Amino acid sequence: MVPVAGKPVLEHLVTTYSAQGIGRFIFAVGHLSEQITAHFGDGSAWGVEITYIHEPEPLGTAGALHLMGLTEAFWVFYGDTISDINLNRMHAFHQTMSADATLLVHPNDHPYDSDLVACSLDGKVTAVHGKPHAFDLEVRNLVNAALYLMEPSVLSHIPHGIASDFGRDLFPLWASRLSLAAYSSPEYIKDMGKLERHEQVQADIESGLVASRNLALTQRAVFLDRDGVINIDSDLVKHPDEMVLYPDATKSIQALHSAGFVVVVVTNQSVVARGLTDLKGVEAIHARMERLLAEEGAFVDQISFCPHHPDKGYPEEVPAFKIECHCRKPKPGMLLDAASRFNIDCSNSWMVGDSERDILAGQAAGCRTIRVKTGHGLKPSTVVPDAHAAGIWEATTHILAAK
Repeated sequence: MVPVAGKPVLEHLVTTYSAQGIGRFIFAVGHLSEQITAHFGDGSAWGVEITYIHEPEPLGTAGALHLMGLTEAFWVFYGDTISDINLNRMHAFHQTMSADATLLVHPNDHPYDSDLVACSLDGKVTAVHGKPHAFDLEVRNLVNAALYLMEPSVLSHIPHGIASDFGRDLFPLWASRLSLAAYSSPEYIKDMGKLERHEQVQADIESGLVASRNLALTQRAVFLDRDGVINIDSDLVKHPDEMVLYPDATKSIQALHSAGFVVVVVTNQSVVARGLTDLKGVEAIHARMERLLAEEGAFVDQISFCPHHPDKGYPEEVPAFKIECHCRKPKPGMLLDAASRFNIDCSNSWMVGDSERDILAGQAAGCRTIRVKTGHGLKPSTVVPDAHAAGIWEATTHILAAK
């Protein structure tokens, strides 16, 4: 019931998701519940049906579900969180994955004190690492964002009559016992457990940021090549220890996010096809990159990589990846896939790279392009980008200054 931008947090939740077609809400209430029931009543003032489940004692984030009589798929929202998620997209992903439960996940700038979700490349959850983490844990920056879509079959896996928490108690077990999916989105969701977060959320609502990130609306993106743009290109990075960020990478990515861009990394990684590492090795390299970014308060919304290479005939190569594909730059497949996933308007987006391949891929996708002079950026080329830049920071300032 804490007011944010003129109305209680729960009212934001009801108005946001009733507008997307949710017509029935069940509130699990306890201490001082009369404040909630007096404000919302039966929900008719908002055109919805609201019922209340009074917990006899606090049952955690999961325990009260047994009291609700749920017999069909249902959403779980937390009442101290502001969000604006396109539920249709998440529901379609849930169905595609044939999941028992789908978790909304996202990268953030403080993964070290968040519950982290490990998943396969197709989005199947393989492990959930609750905080506090082991000091040497190094996994991808995918945080449990505390919004779920669940099938009623999961209820039999929740203890009756005792308090239980999804993130702490259940998801770590369910990852190996049930079909859990991770739906990653750059849309807005933030809890307000601290005063500074309440102030930030209020500012984000008033500025229009919260609503603008819903994927029903087209998004602007900056696509970044990896080696030679974000990190030093040591010629085929094949181990996490070879990941060294350029000094300006962190502040550049922060600035792009602050300006409202979705930030997507698109990188050719022929090290897989060449047999220098495998898919897990590339993911470990990306986990290191994301950890280094997060240590300075930055994150990227998605990392797409192409493991293929068409040239054959080398003794150490991996034949399964020695193919012609749609994703290897200069083809635009990675950019177009991300554009479909995040509803990106490529004509209002940018591709930043150090090679001719990057510029050609950006142009093929319909983006404006910038070639940086780091990495391979000084190699001669007849391909003309929209602009040149000394490095990622100069490219960022050009993007922010452009109309």
